[in-house]
Amino acid sequence: MSALVEGHLFITLLAYHLVHLIRTQLKAQGIHDSWETIRQKLENQQRITVSLSCEAGKRLHIHKATRAEPHQKVIYDALGISSQPGSVQKTAA
Repeated sequence: MSALVEGHLFITLLAYHLVHLIRTQLKAQGIHDSWETIRQKLENQQRITVSLSCEAGKRLHIHKATRAEPHQKVIYDALGISSQPGSVQKTAA
């Protein structure tokens, strides 16, 4: 078996275990949605970048996650993770 195939199998197995763990934790909190439904509920939360022009011709870039909808927050709370992933990052160029 090639290293590429072994790597693919490893990632697939790891993803399977992660999905199983997430669904088990959600079921323990009374959320019995399918994996497809969970993905659909979470898919519209995004990490965005806003670019602003500043004095002296510089640009300010702000990276931030969008605010979670109430139905998304229920899932995050059940998993014990933040509904605002990542920190706000500001960079000037």
